[in-house]
Amino acid sequence: MKFAVIVFPGSNCDIDMYHAVKDELGEEVEYVWHDEADLSQFDGVLLPGGFSYGDYLRSGSIARFSNVMSEVVKAAEEGKPVLGVCNGFQILLEAGLLPGAMLRNQGLKFICRPVELEVVNNETMFTKAYQSNERVTVPVAHGEGNYFCDEEILKQLEANGQIAFRYADNPNGSLLSIAGITNEKGNVLGMMPHPERAVDELLGSADGLKLFQSIVKHWRDSHVVNA
Repeated sequence: MKFAVIVFPGSNCDIDMYHAVKDELGEEVEYVWHDEADLSQFDGVLLPGGFSYGDYLRSGSIARFSNVMSEVVKAAEEGKPVLGVCNGFQILLEAGLLPGAMLRNQGLKFICRPVELEVVNNETMFTKAYQSNERVTVPVAHGEGNYFCDEEILKQLEANGQIAFRYADNPNGSLLSIAGITNEKGNVLGMMPHPERAVDELLGSADGLKLFQSIVKHWRDSHVVNA
């Protein structure tokens, strides 16, 4: 499986994402600059964390208009896995690939520490390697991770099983302790915690590796079926 790690001006977790895929997962991966106009050669797309365009105006709001985003949207429409972590999640929200918005953390402070997550839905292509309600430890590092949406969208997220992860102890005030959601189709995941920083016990946790393993297993299974 071949992954693209999208790099925006201000991305700072692209190297972590690359390492997780190449060295821990053992799959192909390339850095792709934000002005790229073709992602057709890639099987999966990863939007890393950081401060794209300095978080000017609003986190992710400028990156959403980068040339590559039309290709990210196309990949999502084709059913390819698209993962946005932290700033990548914010970009997916701004692009309309996921519903809702991000507010400043409830305490108005930047949070950087390991947190415990609950796997709410383990039937997505990103979570099948986890057990239902499994507790995992993954670090967060954000100042605008307070997920918000209106009541109608929240009902849809719950009814469609789109809430993938919840915080066990809500660090930022997110609605219903939401830490990660998928689109209705299930092939786009946005999450504030950083699974790419939890792929080896030397980092304090390897719980994030299962997320990447889930993606690869789903891709391989689907290609066997379609062969």
